[in-house]
Amino acid sequence: MTSLSSVDEYLATVPTERRAVLEEMRKTIRAAAPEATETIAYDMPAFRSHGGQFLVSFAAYKHHYSLFPASGAVIEALGDELSPYLSGKGTIRFPADQPVPASLVTRVVKVRLTEVAARGGR
Repeated sequence: MTSLSSVDEYLATVPTERRAVLEEMRKTIRAAAPEATETIAYDMPAFRSHGGQFLVSFAAYKHHYSLFPASGAVIEALGDELSPYLSGKGTIRFPADQPVPASLVTRVVKVRLTEVAARGGR
């Protein structure tokens, strides 16, 4: 597989019926972190803070969409609200046959922004 160089390239590889959900996640993340920059990390769409710190990445899989905050702080801050979607230590999985809860995605990003700011990254 060739490495992807942009989020648009990634989205072009996703079946049309699944792409709209990812576009909505992208829009939700961008609205929650307007100064963040889009990038590709581990061959999936990702956002970095203005200081270059990793915020979140997201992807589509056969039976779910995933959001990767790479942070225990998110799990601690959002606990019970996240528990139905948690898979492993830091993967958030949203079933493909259900709407992705945009307000939860926004809260995940906001927690990550706070966490990164506390560490000195913008």
